Amino acid sequence: MPALKGLDTTMELTRHAAALRAQGYDFALRYYSWNAAKNLSLGEARALSQAGLVIGVVWETSGTRAGYFSRAQGLADGAAAFRMARDVIGQPFGSAIYFAVDYDPTQADLDGAIGNYFTGVHAALYVAAEGQPSYRVGVYGSGLCCGSLVESGAAPLSWLSQSTAFAGSRQYAEQKRYDIIQLLPARIPGADGIVLDVDPDATHPDRDGGLFTV
Repeated sequence: MPALKGLDTTMELTRHAAALRAQGYDFALRYYSWNAAKNLSLGEARALSQAGLVIGVVWETSGTRAGYFSRAQGLADGAAAFRMARDVIGQPFGSAIYFAVDYDPTQADLDGAIGNYFTGVHAALYVAAEGQPSYRVGVYGSGLCCGSLVESGAAPLSWLSQSTAFAGSRQYAEQKRYDIIQLLPARIPGADGIVLDVDPDATHPDRDGGLFTV
C-alpha cells in the first residue's frame, strides 16, 4: 500500500479538517497529555474522521529528560492515556498510543529508566483493560530509542523524530524501520486564511502505524 501523508501539531484542527483533506493529507497526529489545552477532543476526532482523515495519538508531557522516566510514571501516564483514549475519544482497541521520549537518550537510559517507564505503561494498559488486549504501544523518539524499544518488545511501533542529529536517526530512516516518520517543520494553509505550524509525517508503505477513526 502507498505511504500516507500526514502531519502532527499541537493546534486544534476541528475547523481545518476539510482544508487539510483537500490538500491531500491522509492523517493527523494529535496529543494526549496532562495539559488539556493541547489534547485531542472528541469533537475534533469526529471532524477529522468525517473529513476522511485517519488519526494517530501520542502521549507527550515532560519526557525531555531521563529524570522524568520511571515505572511509576509509566503507570500513571499509561492509565491516563487509556482513560482518554477509551472514555473521552472512543479510540478503538487495536489502534496505537505512542509515548514520547523527546530527547536524545543514551543506551543506559533506554536500558534503565525508559525501559522501566514502558514496563509501567504496559502494566497500566493491562490492568485498565482487565487483562484483555486494548491499545498497541508505540514510541516517538530517536533512531536509537525507537530501535532499542522495538527490538526489546517494549514498544512494538515506532514514530521516528524529525531530528537527524539524534543518535541512530539517519540510519533508522534510511533502513525504513519506522512505522511513522516525522519530517521537517512546515507552515501550511488551514481554513479561513489561517496558517498552521505543523510537522509533516509519513507512514511506512507496508504498515498501518496504528491509526484509527471514530
